[in-house]
Amino acid sequence: MASRRSCMTQPLGVIYDLRLYVSDRKDERPHRRNSVCFSVRKVQYANPQGSNRQPQTLVSKSFTLSPGKLNLEVCLERDLYFHGQQVPVNLNINNASKKTVKSVKAQVIQHVEVTMTNSHFSRVVSSLESREGCPVTPGANLTKTFSLTPLASTNKKRFGIALDGQVKDQDANLASSTVMAAGKNPNDALGIIVSYSLRVKLNCGAIAGELVADLPFKLMHPDPTQKPSLRKIQSSDMDIEEFSQLRRGESIADD
Repeated sequence: MASRRSCMTQPLGVIYDLRLYVSDRKDERPHRRNSVCFSVRKVQYANPQGSNRQPQTLVSKSFTLSPGKLNLEVCLERDLYFHGQQVPVNLNINNASKKTVKSVKAQVIQHVEVTMTNSHFSRVVSSLESREGCPVTPGANLTKTFSLTPLASTNKKRFGIALDGQVKDQDANLASSTVMAAGKNPNDALGIIVSYSLRVKLNCGAIAGELVADLPFKLMHPDPTQKPSLRKIQSSDMDIEEFSQLRRGESIADD
């Protein structure tokens, strides 16, 4: 997984290599000319059992010297989405205040926590702003559905964005959500912890400010056991899996 780049343009993350070499002794140090190195990705797949939970949240905002409240309800169809999938968002605005909602903004935010340095940062990986149905005047309601698609390819700069493995730029996907094993305490996790959340903002003007709702969800790879097996090519005594036919988010490095 690669994330924030240093001044030496080296990615921060965890890298796995498979090295094969030929030597006369076990303690002999391998030389580049008689060794082969492959980059390997360690991928965490989604639970095949899935989850029927529908994340939702309800937030309200009152205004000084103004009666009534502005209410916002946000709901997702499920709490797990796969790389490349659209994330449909349902929202319901009930404006019982005297203020007016001028626009709606939605964002998918990637949160990265580096436990080794006790630091964390967040980056917007998908966003949209809409004025459709606005303004929402006092006493009015608005029900709206829209979709966001978080992709690494839409974030051209990628500064500070966590990616899966060391894959080619055109074939990289966002880092998957970190899922703790059953019975493990998330506070005891070490390494780089990745999570995602949906953020919806209602803009009520410079003076009235914003009403913000956050809703966490998971972004992962599908369980390969639930998909057709990879096509294989017979080559002498070996079976070579043809990874080049895999789509974005499911392939490994070709170089």
